[in-house]
Amino acid sequence: MLENINSCIWAGATVFMVLGGIYFSIILRFPQFKLIKIFKSLNGENKSEGISPIKTLFLTLAGRIGVGSIAGVALAIYLGGPGSIFWMWIIAIISGSLAYAETMLAIKYKIKKNNDEYEGGPSYYIKNGLKKRNLAIIYSVIVIFAYLIGFIPIQTNTITKSIDSIIDINHMIIGVLITTISLFIIFGGIKKISNATSKIVPFMTLLYIVLALTSIITNIDMIPKIFSDIFESAFSLRPFFSGFIVTVLIGVQRGIFSNESGIGLGAIAACASNSQNGVKSGYIQVLGVYITTIVICTATAFMILTSEYDMHFENPNGIELTSFAFNYHFGSFGSILLLICILLFSFSTILTGYYYCESNLSFLLKSFNKKVLKLLTGLSVFLGSVISPTTIWQCIDILVAALALINIYVLYKLSEEIKQYHQKYDRI
Repeated sequence: MLENINSCIWAGATVFMVLGGIYFSIILRFPQFKLIKIFKSLNGENKSEGISPIKTLFLTLAGRIGVGSIAGVALAIYLGGPGSIFWMWIIAIISGSLAYAETMLAIKYKIKKNNDEYEGGPSYYIKNGLKKRNLAIIYSVIVIFAYLIGFIPIQTNTITKSIDSIIDINHMIIGVLITTISLFIIFGGIKKISNATSKIVPFMTLLYIVLALTSIITNIDMIPKIFSDIFESAFSLRPFFSGFIVTVLIGVQRGIFSNESGIGLGAIAACASNSQNGVKSGYIQVLGVYITTIVICTATAFMILTSEYDMHFENPNGIELTSFAFNYHFGSFGSILLLICILLFSFSTILTGYYYCESNLSFLLKSFNKKVLKLLTGLSVFLGSVISPTTIWQCIDILVAALALINIYVLYKLSEEIKQYHQKYDRI
């Protein structure tokens, strides 16, 4: 049943994402291609309150570069073939305009809290921009459920499967350890979370790129053939509905899941910044999309495609294929290297996921006990170590598609406002 629902809702979400991305690319004059402005935007504003724009980039990357960039990419290759990678690239480029548009709007409608912290995101511009309070409530509820029953537990599930490949240990023990570390940082609040992600993200990104380059360089003779396989698989029309269409949908689906552009989650993190310049923040989020999909996801794909990978797995999380690739390239040390990457990627996503839940719960309720949410997050982290990954992935996909449909609809309805804001403040 979940699989059927997933297929139907993603067919609609894919059309919305592609058309929406093209539409905003045109009316905003292709902001995703303005690389000079994108990098100039990293020069932040000096303010004592809030967190800096560069730290919000790391916070956003912490949410984007999770298991979707490792296990998700592997699962895309497993289900849709090498061609799915091409469609991940395409959706990243197209949806860059959506990340830019949603961030500008979010910065415009964000609010300052009493303790010198900022908060915002789609729920705020849906309520205050589109004037649809009920739709804003629905969006916030879906975000909270998406993380508590999907994004957060799949991180723990992937860590557990990675540890399984190295040592035989009770999954509940792994869950307890990850939960304890997560709660320690989460109880420190957004500034402690952003400080943690600003240290973890640069290191884990650099480490992963170095590992990928090592595997590519040592197999450089295979690269032309890999590109050929990617393009050939991407446009293979035989059989059409079980080949081409499936490859496109899976590539788009995994691309959206990895970079989160168009669904509004990156805009939530962007609003934690002390910046009041929506254009600068928008360009920074476009950079986040490129780092996630074009760099990290591609790194995973090429490590897999340069290995003699096998496609026979039962109830796959996706990490099994990546694990095989790491062991192929780095020998017995490969499992340890992958575990380090998984720990960093997954743990940073858990921290950002909690912040997204807190931000949306704050929108729903004027006052609430944060300790309860923190403990629920801890429970979500723990349960991920014992739940079936197939069920988690299906739930995530359905909820992400629902967020995309809502957010693209709202962006379209507010497109004139977005266009005017862009024209007024794009002076970088």
